[in-house]
Amino acid sequence: MNGEWLIRGRDGRLSVYQMSHDAALCRAEQVPGGSWGAPRRIGGDQRLHPGPAVGQGADAYAHLVAWRPTASGESGLVHCTHFRPLLAALDWEPVGHPNGTGDRTGPPAVAVDGHGRAHVFVRNGGGGLSMRAQKQKGGWGPWRDLKSAQLQDAPVAVAGRDGRIEAYAYRPGRLIHWLQEEQATEFRMADSVQTEIRPGTLRALATSDENTTLFFTDASGTLCAWRPGAEPVPLATAAGPGPVAAVRCELDGHDCTLLAQRSSSGRIAFAAYPSEEEEAGAWWTESGPALPADATVSLALDADARVVAATLSPSTGQLLLARRKDEAGLALGAWEAV
Repeated sequence: MNGEWLIRGRDGRLSVYQMSHDAALCRAEQVPGGSWGAPRRIGGDQRLHPGPAVGQGADAYAHLVAWRPTASGESGLVHCTHFRPLLAALDWEPVGHPNGTGDRTGPPAVAVDGHGRAHVFVRNGGGGLSMRAQKQKGGWGPWRDLKSAQLQDAPVAVAGRDGRIEAYAYRPGRLIHWLQEEQATEFRMADSVQTEIRPGTLRALATSDENTTLFFTDASGTLCAWRPGAEPVPLATAAGPGPVAAVRCELDGHDCTLLAQRSSSGRIAFAAYPSEEEEAGAWWTESGPALPADATVSLALDADARVVAATLSPSTGQLLLARRKDEAGLALGAWEAV
């Protein structure tokens, strides 16, 4: 999934989203902090391609976007809203194709503004970035070409604390940033920075009321943090090959950014530092068992604002969870199979 797939719903229950064959599934806690139910298919019987995106608004509603096959050699994007983990999600609704028709152009991203409107981002057939947003009173606005060219990999999108959407993408040698000046206004290409990155390592997070931060691994294997308007800041050597999971949390009374990544050893590595104070440095600490190569990690805060980490392996279907203990530091309890 593109984005954090472990989320806390409006009712405090944690849920995870995953793919199984051609369907999107949801698993959720029966009560906050309690046992988990079985996976349930969401959005109806629509067949999906792998690689959906997940986003969540300030109202805690989950929004999913995926490609679906429409005709031989063609696909279209669809969107689904899930209001609460134990409720049935809405059926998949068509969002269309950035070029009108054609096959998949790249993995989508989705973010939700302060008014609860989903914004879908995807690379278009010309190699630039396209966006389509929900209208306030229902339906979807037109596809908008946000320009650029030769974009590689999946874009990432995030809502800032003030509800404005920001998006990031990579083309050879350069990271690019788009933003809105105000909610429900046009996007503009705001900044870019020269760098080389490893494919598949972008992750964005709102790290303060004013800023979002993009995390990525550069070509040398260094995990970096970038806030537009400045140069990327190296944090640490990347623990492993994939993207980091990221969450803003309070640790021992300090506003921190917590990162997690499947390490080269197969275990999950964690690193925390004071939010937006990258100069303080970050150091990895590994936890849990060695996991399959396709395992991914996601982070969230539970109903008690405790950090929860989840790992999911598509090849085995195994879901593991660990929660922060009620003690100083970032001490996690035992990893448990769900």
